[in-house]
Amino acid sequence: MPLVRISLMTNRPNGFGKKVGAIIYQAMVDTINVPVKDNFQIITEHDSDTLIYDPTYLDIRRTDGIIVIQITLNEGRATSLKKALFNTIADRLHRELDVRMEDVMINLVEVKKENWSFGNGIAQYA
Repeated sequence: MPLVRISLMTNRPNGFGKKVGAIIYQAMVDTINVPVKDNFQIITEHDSDTLIYDPTYLDIRRTDGIIVIQITLNEGRATSLKKALFNTIADRLHRELDVRMEDVMINLVEVKKENWSFGNGIAQYA
């Protein structure tokens, strides 16, 4: 039940954000057992006034090629699965779209199942 927010700079080719989203979705299916069709994403493009990042935090050299990914999902996955997800996303973005691995920032937000409504005003998993 993840909700994925993807933020990137506007200087990317047309359709780039959608390709990023497809890679992230497939990585979630492959590494953390996200069900098929459970694909909800919000992709936003920004200029340098609305996507702000430190170019050297933790001694990682970032560029305007940065992609910030926030995934809200059900709590309870093991740390090893989270690490595998992070690595898989960064690796595939690098291999398939030539994104620098240093430019991939990922944040997981874990919530309880009862905190979701997928429509009709119903908490489907409560």
